[in-house]
Amino acid sequence: MPVVLKEIKQGVAFVTLNREEKVNSLNREMALLLQQVLKECSDDVDVRAVYLTGAGKSFCAGQDLSEASDIRAMEKILPEQLNPIVVAIRNLNKPVVGAVRGVAAGAGANLALCCDIVVASASASFIQAFSKIGLVPDTGGTYMLPRLIGWQKAAAVMMLADKINGEEAERIGMIYKSFKEEIFSEESQKIAFTLAQMPTKALALTKEALNRSVQNSFEEQLKCEEDLQKIAGRTKDFAEGVKAFIEKRKPLFKGE
Repeated sequence: MPVVLKEIKQGVAFVTLNREEKVNSLNREMALLLQQVLKECSDDVDVRAVYLTGAGKSFCAGQDLSEASDIRAMEKILPEQLNPIVVAIRNLNKPVVGAVRGVAAGAGANLALCCDIVVASASASFIQAFSKIGLVPDTGGTYMLPRLIGWQKAAAVMMLADKINGEEAERIGMIYKSFKEEIFSEESQKIAFTLAQMPTKALALTKEALNRSVQNSFEEQLKCEEDLQKIAGRTKDFAEGVKAFIEKRKPLFKGE
């Protein structure tokens, strides 16, 4: 079986990290294949949303440390394997739902947090495990986490390697929502299917606006909104949305 699975259903690419016997930890093979799959999702017009999850009972236990014992090999992991993944997620022109059940540790936790909308089972565990082995949080964690939960909380979570369950992650704003285990798959997939039926070009532009907002001044962001709104206003989905509003019916968006 491939170490990354992809299946397209109703406009959603279901992408699954598939090393269940290793708690879906990231090795070189998985990282490179995930990069390829994300590129395919970006290029495929039939894909309008991505649902990223892990096989079995966990999301991802982080980097496979058996490939990090040699310092020369370790120093290649971030630039060649992990960083290109999270850059691809942030630049993907479609919304990405990170669906976390079980363990999301180290690079696995930060991989999830780079997704656009993150949901988790109530019993999931987000762990910034880096300090336990004398490393610095990576895979975008030091960028995303302070922006999600604040400087003080992020520093404590990273330095103390606190285990944060799904309910607590929702409470502190780390993720969008948590669901009880028995309804997690249904509810999390429902979000992805909903996104796939929305005006996905506008969603991609919204994502771009959010990405730019972390560096722009207020005035620069206003100009950014102007520029992106001009693009959105020329889409077929905008025309359909206005027409449907006037006709008092549900719009049929095609992502065009």
